Amino acid sequence: MLTLQNVTKTFFPGTVNERVAISDVSLHLEAGDFVTVIGSNGAGKSTMLNIISGKIPLDSGDLHIDGKSVRNLKDYQRAKYIGRVFQDPMAGTAPDLTIEQNLALALKRGQRRLFRIAVTNSRREKFTEELKTLELGLEGRLKMRVGLLSGGQRQALSLLMASFTQPAILLLDEHTAALDPQRAALVTKLTKTLVERDHLTTLMVTHNMEQALQVGNRLVMMHEGRILLDVKEDEKKKLTVPKLLEFFAQVKGAQLDDRAMLG
Repeated sequence: MLTLQNVTKTFFPGTVNERVAISDVSLHLEAGDFVTVIGSNGAGKSTMLNIISGKIPLDSGDLHIDGKSVRNLKDYQRAKYIGRVFQDPMAGTAPDLTIEQNLALALKRGQRRLFRIAVTNSRREKFTEELKTLELGLEGRLKMRVGLLSGGQRQALSLLMASFTQPAILLLDEHTAALDPQRAALVTKLTKTLVERDHLTTLMVTHNMEQALQVGNRLVMMHEGRILLDVKEDEKKKLTVPKLLEFFAQVKGAQLDDRAMLG
């Protein structure tokens, strides 16, 4: 479903600020895989997601979604294949539009959008049913501006919008990191529910090792732009945070000075 082949990305090449963000990374996700990605700051996690979504171009290698190379497609051309939730709850929604208008926009992902945002009665019924799955009471506030929602509510709505059209790939970029523990736990639970319900192929970046172990059927650890560890489901079930920390400490040059990674 998603394949990265020998992908490399270097920022500021040929200058004193040259930095290799992704180094010869290969990764394959089968349909329905839910892969969690951990690593310290600067490991290349978010850069990998940006390459997949088309926000930044890769230098070499190739990228396939559903068997088709998308390397030369712009980000808006890849939008029909990809849903994404960002760390910032403000990033995934339009605050000045209502809940139903945001959902109507999500329905048009990857399609040509007209100026008028149409919300028909049949769509409103669909939105109501989908919002009920969040168990936040938002189904009764369709005409409320999204900017008035709490961070946790907005992130839950962003998650629903990203998965609304059942994209080929769902990208989650530390989507609970900006939330308090209670709301982070809620959004994590919703993530598991929506991914399992719709069998979404998902790549989730997180600093939180406990969260990385709780969800998904695979775990990938990155460091300095490379994949150090790719653990499948049976082996992942046996992992613990201490074991992950021990492995990371054994990697040559790795330093456990990133408090966020210990979350």
